[in-house]
Amino acid sequence: MDAGGGCLCGAVAFTAQAVDTHVHAGHCNLCHRRAGGPALAEVVASLAFQGAEHIGRYDSSGWAERGSCARCGSHLFHWLGEPDQYTLWMGAFGYPAPFAMAGEIFIEEKPAGYALAGDHRRLTGGAFLRSMQQSGGR
Repeated sequence: MDAGGGCLCGAVAFTAQAVDTHVHAGHCNLCHRRAGGPALAEVVASLAFQGAEHIGRYDSSGWAERGSCARCGSHLFHWLGEPDQYTLWMGAFGYPAPFAMAGEIFIEEKPAGYALAGDHRRLTGGAFLRSMQQSGGR
């Protein structure tokens, strides 16, 4: 599926070729501290930005960057250096996308105050990182 979106103020826009329509929820402490809740994200196959000069990048872990609009602060993406993979925040897409929950990662860091419904895969941080190493990522 091809999709587009961008930030709240319109300074940054993107077009992406989405791999599928399966959203993953990330519960790591970094996501919670940055966004105030889980990261609901979609891996994309290719991505082109318009207004890239307005993107602020933050090296959050030594193996990944988080990107947001430097003007309005909208969360846009998480970029893995290896395998050069972008994951876009679901809220950055400019339409009510037909995403379905596919799984959760860093489940041991999820606050007790909520639970995502449905029967989907739930991985600890360690299991997720091992799966990334096995697939060629970090």
